Amino acid sequence: VSTQSTWGFSDTESSRDSGTKMRFLHLVKPFVPFLPEVRTPEKKINFQDRLMWTVLALFIFLVCSQIPVFGILSSKSSDPFYWMRVILASNKGTLMELGISPIITAGLVMQLLSGAKIIQVDESIKEDRILFAAAQKLLGLIITIVEAVAYVMSGMYGNVQEIGPIICSIIVLQMFVAGIICILLDELLQKGYGLGSGISLFIATNICETIIWKCFSPTTINTGRGTEFEGAVIALFHLLITRTDKVRALKEAFYRPQLPNITNLMATILVFIIVIFFQGFRVDLPVTSTKQRGANGSYPIKLFYTSNMPIILQTALVSNLYFFSQLLYKRFSNNFLVCLLGVWADPEYNTPGMSRPVGGLAYYVSPPQSFSEMLSDPFHAIIYVTFVLTTCALFSKAWIDVSGSSAKDVAKQLKEQQMVLRGHRESSMIKELNRYIPTAAAFGGMCIGALTVIADFLGAIGSGTGILLAVTIIYQYFEMFAKEGSSLNLPFMH
Repeated sequence: VSTQSTWGFSDTESSRDSGTKMRFLHLVKPFVPFLPEVRTPEKKINFQDRLMWTVLALFIFLVCSQIPVFGILSSKSSDPFYWMRVILASNKGTLMELGISPIITAGLVMQLLSGAKIIQVDESIKEDRILFAAAQKLLGLIITIVEAVAYVMSGMYGNVQEIGPIICSIIVLQMFVAGIICILLDELLQKGYGLGSGISLFIATNICETIIWKCFSPTTINTGRGTEFEGAVIALFHLLITRTDKVRALKEAFYRPQLPNITNLMATILVFIIVIFFQGFRVDLPVTSTKQRGANGSYPIKLFYTSNMPIILQTALVSNLYFFSQLLYKRFSNNFLVCLLGVWADPEYNTPGMSRPVGGLAYYVSPPQSFSEMLSDPFHAIIYVTFVLTTCALFSKAWIDVSGSSAKDVAKQLKEQQMVLRGHRESSMIKELNRYIPTAAAFGGMCIGALTVIADFLGAIGSGTGILLAVTIIYQYFEMFAKEGSSLNLPFMH
């Protein structure tokens, strides 16, 4: 890792097609030498070393997720960011308080600005690619500082006057350094030292950690029915051993309210299997080379064409609604408009710091906790299902244009690779691709949303969103391992 930039610019490239279009990106150029970066490997890293670097990056992230922030007076206050932590891989009160929030936010903002043509970026020009990556990193660092200051000033760590300006500055510095570490770990993996991306790895790890904890947690909680273990599996054995009525003990272990139960665990496993099953659905469009006779291949269009991006965007939207609704309700709980936005209550036996919407818009876009709750308030369930399916489909269709995976972009990529769809000319490829890609994006987004709803209704551990994110990311890593393993003839991949 170096703070001295190794990025080089070609005068020929910088003058070609940049002009006034690249004025915004040129503003980033003075900051490039001071931005921390991971050097690009001089040669390809072998699979074993990449696996080692991936494990090391994950270990550093997990260690930072357990180190408490120095100087805080209290972290037991209500957590308005609780609903965002599943996609931000963050842990309250630790160095990873912000998680990957700055990386995701900076990435989404830059992609949206680029997709909307507010920032002109030509991927064929090396300088544009370098400056765009640098702008995204600089924005990530700025967001890290802004979020760290906002956390401290909001009183989440205690009264600012009691903490003092020096300790407040130290808290912000700790979170800023942790943010730099997180950005560099992600860059380390993406530049070829590791496998996949740090964002995906950290999200999947955070969700899987939550699932495992809720299955095997040894923490005891007094629910009014006596002391019980939080972990569903441990609670099963504890109830079977301590209760004389074994049938009643099994019933309680499978259906106990408020705490994780065996039915939740079975629902989680079922959702894992269903999502993996749907991952294999795709349409292969035959392509052929325009230069080499007989060189044929296929372009796969998967059912989950935009992967887990629709549910990430949908969750980010709802999480921000929850965040602002909680803050407003905490200060103006008697205001009519604030109550329309959301009414919040702290459940008696639930996660510390977690508030739950019980009225207003926030309530109707939140998932029912069980089938019984869905039957008792069907209007809530109908609005929730409609909202999730619609937003996921719309976000998925919008994302293909923003991320450069629309029919026009795919046709351009195939043309650059000197490939065409079999039976079609270059001029008719866009029309043919438009028959599949927008449909796959919208329908795939709706399927992702539907699976999320089913997981929530079944009470899957870690929420439907978390399960969907974990499974899609794990499946991507499985495909990566299978590809690397087959190329290296590794025995465990056959």
